[in-house]
Amino acid sequence: MNLPADLTILYRDDHLLVVDKPAGLLVHRSSLDAHESDTLLERLRAQLGPDGPPSLAPAHRLDKGTSGLLVLSCHARAARALGAAFEGEQVAKRYLALVRGWPAEHVDLDHALARDPEFASAGQPRLPARTLFDRLAGFEWPFSVDSRHATSRYALVEARPLSGRRHQIRRHLKHLAHPIVGDATHGKGVHNRAVAAWLGLQRLWLHARVLELPHPADGRPMRFEATPGPEWQPLLEPVRSER
Repeated sequence: MNLPADLTILYRDDHLLVVDKPAGLLVHRSSLDAHESDTLLERLRAQLGPDGPPSLAPAHRLDKGTSGLLVLSCHARAARALGAAFEGEQVAKRYLALVRGWPAEHVDLDHALARDPEFASAGQPRLPARTLFDRLAGFEWPFSVDSRHATSRYALVEARPLSGRRHQIRRHLKHLAHPIVGDATHGKGVHNRAVAAWLGLQRLWLHARVLELPHPADGRPMRFEATPGPEWQPLLEPVRSER
């Protein structure tokens, strides 16, 4: 029997813990994935053993398909402080995403979103939501998804959400008609399948790369970065070559 691999712990003290979450791993058990028993919390508790914090809880959301930075609180006071920081928008986040098409070089999208993306938007209250997008690189790959075009265009973008709505980056990119590749809910299946075949990997192409927040005990500024996995490196080559 193969045991799950240990998680990469980027930072740990008595108040918080920061891990680099793999794509495809649930953070905790959910009714949406009732059949799934392997979760980040269970792996982490097994990895830390009896020396781990007695009360470990995620301080924010990270979708199953998303990789990268996840912050967890180690006790109730830290959970309250981190929750207030995220709710009060004192946290800065930067994500990488691979999207369909070539968006504008810079986009400042201020577009309200329905509270719960799991239900129809009609009748739900709409909450303010703003995301900044920067196109880092554009790709034109030699396969056809649309019979009108012999090639297909995709782009690597950096997303900086300035608010914390659920699925905000995914929904905002859908609104811009540049959905994230591999997004089964907000994306396009034909593009998801074509890129998976081209890159040899099927995943949600969204990675939480940088996170800045105040420490829950003393408020000092902290910055964490999760290096994108090897599957991202070919997409990042054009960005490096321009520097």
